[in-house]
Amino acid sequence: MGIQIRQLHPLFVGEVSGIDITKPLTKEQAAAIDAGMDRYAVLVFHDQPFTDEEQVAYSRNFGEIERAVGSNVTAEKDRRLSADLADVSNLDKDHKPLARDDRRRMFNLGNQLWHSDSSFRAVPAKYSLLSGRQVTVGEGNTEFADMRAAYDDLDAKTKAEIEDLICEHSLIYSRGTLGFSEFTPEEKVMFTPVRQRLVRTHPVTGRKSLFLSSHIGTIVGWPMPEARAFIRDLTEHATQPKYVYSHGWKQYDLVMWDNRQTMHRVRSFDNTKIRDMRRTTIAGTGPTVEQVKAA
Repeated sequence: MGIQIRQLHPLFVGEVSGIDITKPLTKEQAAAIDAGMDRYAVLVFHDQPFTDEEQVAYSRNFGEIERAVGSNVTAEKDRRLSADLADVSNLDKDHKPLARDDRRRMFNLGNQLWHSDSSFRAVPAKYSLLSGRQVTVGEGNTEFADMRAAYDDLDAKTKAEIEDLICEHSLIYSRGTLGFSEFTPEEKVMFTPVRQRLVRTHPVTGRKSLFLSSHIGTIVGWPMPEARAFIRDLTEHATQPKYVYSHGWKQYDLVMWDNRQTMHRVRSFDNTKIRDMRRTTIAGTGPTVEQVKAA
């Protein structure tokens, strides 16, 4: 029967069936999935028991892999996975849950804030692909918000106001909202703020969307308190329940999403349970705005 996609939310999100994505794809299959991403922004695949190598091979159908470096406070010696995969688990190298006060766990709690992956990079990410190798059933859902619909519903005055605004993004900003502020000098350099447009246009569909994230610390040319209040209000608007889909994980789910069209966050879960989640990220094709020295 081939690939079939069933819409899971009134606005976005498609559930894909009729394909085993752990196996090599044909060009036609990859194109069909790409087209599904353009339309639905989030695709859900069930029963895909990937190995790391298979997940990387599948991901490469959609672009260049973004290396998982410069995005966390995990020392190189403590890595569990290759740099082709971002480790968004709660585990140490011995596959045991991190201690409650472990610095890596404290930093990763930022994933519970609404964000767009790699918006803190000069070239932000295109797709993210998250594989649930060992999940916490009934908790730790991942929520997605449709930034296209959120933009569409803004009034004309607000759309005009935000059209050309530029924001500064950094992991220092998002982690700072949780009280995580003790960065090493090397980390401060690694997390130097970058600039991104607040309004993006999808290169295929032409739809505009809000490029929001907890990584935003200010709007260029605005007083910081005013900028943060404004971004807070926009985020409240964009994450209303009508724009949000919540994914309850099953083992071996693979969820891929378009960071150019959505925001997401993980909900809390029992950190004493093993949660093994591995993400590949497809690099974007260019910056949203020229990078200059942060204000």
